[in-house]
Amino acid sequence: MIRSWQIGEAMVVGLTEYFGPVHVPSLLFPAMDHDVLRGLRSQFEGVHWFESVDRLVIGFQIWILHHAGRVILIDTGVGNHKSRTTPRANKLNTVVPAWLAAADAGPDQVTDVVMTHLHSDHVGWNTQLDGERWVPTFPKATYHIPKDDYAWFREFNLSGRAKDGGSFYDSVEPVVEAGLARFVSPGDRIAGCLDAVAAFGHTPGHLNYWLQSGGRSAVFAGDVLHHPVQVYRPAWNTVVDIQPEIAAVTRAAFLERVADSGSLVMPCHFGPPNCGFIRRDGDGYAFTPAGGELSSGLAAQDPWSRHAA
Repeated sequence: MIRSWQIGEAMVVGLTEYFGPVHVPSLLFPAMDHDVLRGLRSQFEGVHWFESVDRLVIGFQIWILHHAGRVILIDTGVGNHKSRTTPRANKLNTVVPAWLAAADAGPDQVTDVVMTHLHSDHVGWNTQLDGERWVPTFPKATYHIPKDDYAWFREFNLSGRAKDGGSFYDSVEPVVEAGLARFVSPGDRIAGCLDAVAAFGHTPGHLNYWLQSGGRSAVFAGDVLHHPVQVYRPAWNTVVDIQPEIAAVTRAAFLERVADSGSLVMPCHFGPPNCGFIRRDGDGYAFTPAGGELSSGLAAQDPWSRHAA
């Protein structure tokens, strides 16, 4: 599935690796209160939550940014043929390479690969199999890796505590060893157009990337938000937040910043249309999905005028 949005002079393409009602709410969110989901039934049912099976819809999103002649991937999903401990992510065999080509983001076209953090479902297409070796999928690209995350995950894997199926070794280290990595810290400008902002908590080095173009703004939010329910309950952490006490503070600050700003918020795990806008709602916040049409390649409508502040 491919959708596109125009942001000033930039084109953002959302490529969904896969999505579906796959997560048990109380397992993903330890603080889950089903009364909250039922209260949001008119917005969530059949889109973000399937009540009949009590599963949250989670997507796996690869964002593609076309700007000033550069082709930039933000997070690269799960990837094919990777050994993972989670059954639904293990040994995938999808047609993502064909979809990337349709979005003008083939292996020789991508100039930059940007990572919000180093969890396995955000780095998978960094590499692909060449015989029995994992090699960079995008050999002409610079791979922008959060410096603090790299240090933490490297130590975590060397200590033998990692249980993610080895993504650090099959999807991160090969690009470092190939000399394609650039390490990113908060405050850095990435790929000529993205500003790296600290968003620690989900992982110790998690970054958000902000885009400003033509008077409009957008943020590639990674996993600051996993599901729209967190817009309504920002204090709800996920079981995969490494630093939950920091994650909740970061999420609250993020929502305060984007609310009513007109900035397009692009997390990695929302169901279709995968992105949207945050508005203030009384003492809290609400989520409005972005408009847009399914597109073939980059032939998309610009729905922004219906939503921008």
